[in-house]
Amino acid sequence: MKIVVTHTSPDMDAITSVWLIKKYLPGWENAIVKFVPAGERIVNSESRIQNPEFEDPIERIGDDEVIHVDTGLGPLDHHQTASDKVCGASLTWDYVRIKNLEFKIQNEKTKSKIEAVSRMVRVVVDMDHFKEVFWKDATEDYHEFSLISILDGLKVQKPDQDEYYLDFVYSCLDAILHQFENRIWAEKEISESGQKFTTRFGKGIGFETINDSVIKLAQKMGYVMALRKDPRKGYVRIKALPSTDKIKIDLTLASEKLKKMDPEATWFLHISKKMLLNGSIKNPKMRPTRLSLEEIIKVLEQI
Repeated sequence: MKIVVTHTSPDMDAITSVWLIKKYLPGWENAIVKFVPAGERIVNSESRIQNPEFEDPIERIGDDEVIHVDTGLGPLDHHQTASDKVCGASLTWDYVRIKNLEFKIQNEKTKSKIEAVSRMVRVVVDMDHFKEVFWKDATEDYHEFSLISILDGLKVQKPDQDEYYLDFVYSCLDAILHQFENRIWAEKEISESGQKFTTRFGKGIGFETINDSVIKLAQKMGYVMALRKDPRKGYVRIKALPSTDKIKIDLTLASEKLKKMDPEATWFLHISKKMLLNGSIKNPKMRPTRLSLEEIIKVLEQI
């Protein structure tokens, strides 16, 4: 039997470490997880191991193969180092990358996967060393929606349910991985293939891509308008920045012009006047426009 051991009331570091093993260490996807008091091991738990010198994180204990993570002072437990650049998850990620042959394949998909997980792990390292106190606007309410805060809330709502915490955060980490992969893809498209243009409100950018992450990321990077045309379905999504004291954008005129240019298409102007949609997964009955990305950009440049 394969067993992963971590500490009770697991934090983000412990859960991410287990997730990495079950997701990326070949043959360990069905490993069971056991919990011990922090710092202890699955055997001799009443006494702490002071200086274990395991050559490999996988130990043979009886008939079982066992890996300790974020506990037990073994190779995947960082508590014997004072470095704030290391945590259990970072040690685990370094280990599984070596063991997984998939990561030795040099192609764009593999490189993107490695970058995505590496960026996730860097965030976990910061959280494990309490560096979220240095995050921008660290006391703002929206941080309570972060996964680390949700996990803290779950431990109050459902005390002593370690398996539940693991299952919940596993699903979240899978979703976060997809988001990181989309973000990396979006970063590349913004730098390499985005069609930049100028409006009287500021700079805009357009894309012909299936990756919807480009819109939100472009706005976070300072583009006042971002639009995406789906090359498969032909749908278009246009978004302007929310109003501020300096910028107040209204897409009403753009909506009117586009409707005249392509009256057969379905256009929906959101009541905020900051979002103009032509097609949506929320309403598959909308008819896509025949207008090209370039034609739509010209309209936005003129409003």
